[in-house]
Amino acid sequence: MRNAAMMLLVVTLFVPGQLMAGPAASVPVPQQDTVVVDEKTAAVIRGAIKYLASKQKPNGSWEEGKAEWTTAVTAYTLMAFMASGNLPGEGEHGKVVSAGMQFLLDSMQADGTFLPRHGQYMYGHGVATIALAELYGQTRSPSMRPKLEKAVKVILGSQNHQGGWRYHARPNDADISVTVLQVVALRAAKNAGLDVPQESVDKAIKYVQSCYEERTGGFCYQPGKGAGFARTAAAIYSLQVCGQYDDRTVKTGSQYLLKENKPGRGKGSEWFTYGHFYAAPAQYMIGGDTWKQWYKDMQEILIPRSKRAGDLVFWDTELDRRAVGPLYCTAVYATILAMPYHYIPLYQR
Repeated sequence: MRNAAMMLLVVTLFVPGQLMAGPAASVPVPQQDTVVVDEKTAAVIRGAIKYLASKQKPNGSWEEGKAEWTTAVTAYTLMAFMASGNLPGEGEHGKVVSAGMQFLLDSMQADGTFLPRHGQYMYGHGVATIALAELYGQTRSPSMRPKLEKAVKVILGSQNHQGGWRYHARPNDADISVTVLQVVALRAAKNAGLDVPQESVDKAIKYVQSCYEERTGGFCYQPGKGAGFARTAAAIYSLQVCGQYDDRTVKTGSQYLLKENKPGRGKGSEWFTYGHFYAAPAQYMIGGDTWKQWYKDMQEILIPRSKRAGDLVFWDTELDRRAVGPLYCTAVYATILAMPYHYIPLYQR
């Protein structure tokens, strides 16, 4: 499939109370098409993608920090390549994407989990499943489907009675930060044609809504534990991918993000990188003036803080001291800046 045809993918949508296939037509061009990538931003994206390509390991992975984070860092990086128009074997960095995808597939064990397994395992599992589902949806590689189905089965089997997920691949506790990754992974898998039970989606919606804080309009890490930027971004995005686009709490959550983050002033927030990985697509799907202003603010934050080494561009942890390192930051920020390209079907409403 050529990059120019990537917007012609058939998308399956989550709608309230039902999973249903969208019409056999092109992905609708969203209202936020008035937001475009200018040449200055495009140059930054190209440099960031070259930087990420230069850091790939011989085994196809991207490694940063602890060994247990390799799965997640690799998956986030693959999302950046896809957001900029690269697929396995296609685009300027097609070989890089192929190698990264193969690393994730080779890391999967017979039970559907990825190595290495660790204390906060489901974070990495969620984002790796998202990346593989997006890659499968755009390539339809027959060899990928059985492994993707196993990864999805792990997610479905570890949903707890409240409808959420937490650190371990078993139905125990739950929190917003882990839950959103699994919900987005299920959405991506459904888009790609895999079976996702409606019951699991309905339970997930119920859990996310239980974390809403009426007083602030934001969402809590767990019910009743205080609203925050990253948890609100994760929550409203997870509701949107479940079809709750016009839910009152999505709208108030969007306003909460605008109020709390103040991106136009260049101020970061706690868990800046993780939070913005969700805040950007959430505001993108809100659309209109909200997305237009949000993207402009992100350009004003990210572009001046980018670092250059020849034709390579990267970000360090200046905006997020808790971030694992420059690979993770660069992958997420490049993905955000590339969103107006519309290359990732998962980000379409």
